[in-house]
Amino acid sequence: MSDNHIAEFGEQLYQALRQRKTIKPLVENHERVLFSIDDAYQMSLYALAKREQDGEVVIGKKIGVTSKAVQEMLNVHQPDFGFLTDTMHYEDGAQVSLAQAKLIQPRAEGEIAFCLKQDLIGPGVTAEQVIEATEWVAPCFEIVDSRIENWRISIIDTIADNASCGVFVIGESRVDPNTIDLAQAQMKVHHNGKLAAQGQGSAVQGHPAQAVAWLANTLGEYGIPFKKGEIILSGALAPLIDAHPGDHFEMEIEGLGKASISFVA
Repeated sequence: MSDNHIAEFGEQLYQALRQRKTIKPLVENHERVLFSIDDAYQMSLYALAKREQDGEVVIGKKIGVTSKAVQEMLNVHQPDFGFLTDTMHYEDGAQVSLAQAKLIQPRAEGEIAFCLKQDLIGPGVTAEQVIEATEWVAPCFEIVDSRIENWRISIIDTIADNASCGVFVIGESRVDPNTIDLAQAQMKVHHNGKLAAQGQGSAVQGHPAQAVAWLANTLGEYGIPFKKGEIILSGALAPLIDAHPGDHFEMEIEGLGKASISFVA
């Protein structure tokens, strides 16, 4: 794909984010253009650069579409990856305005967040090295969103759209990953007081640290490291739940603690 096409589609996604609107799936936008995952990633980097010019600061990375349940729900059958910025981070228990956060068609997912105490540079990173490099883990709500209309996404769409990122909150607890079996950690999500989803750590590639290692190695191929102090989101442990004004979500992961988030228009 030409640099002009990458800039064209990257600009469309950036403007969709800023204007809080959706666009058609990329292939439908230009049926004669052949898209690759690398093209999609370059579009994501284009839009990220525009956001950094606006003053946003990268504070971490995320992997998504890691569990079978989410892959089947979205009809995307391999993981995606994207970047977290400071404007996406809300405090635990926050009441988030969909309009102010530029959320269009948000969905809530419960997962485990990793905070790094040292750099990790792929390829060749293992799950064991991820654990060694992690200062703490915590429960996290990621609110995914899509600038593609009606979530009609392919792997190309979601990678180009920064892995369908929206916003996220991280619970207040901080747990040493060496003190807990993350693969066996059980999660429950309540939506407006009712149990809405359950899962466990093994839902993401068998172990959350394995998912983080995959992301480190994938980004390493593009020369992008994990950096000390960054937050890495490891992927949903259960199916996504649509979020609307007035909704309140609470989650608890066994051995890790709780997190919550609410929404207004």
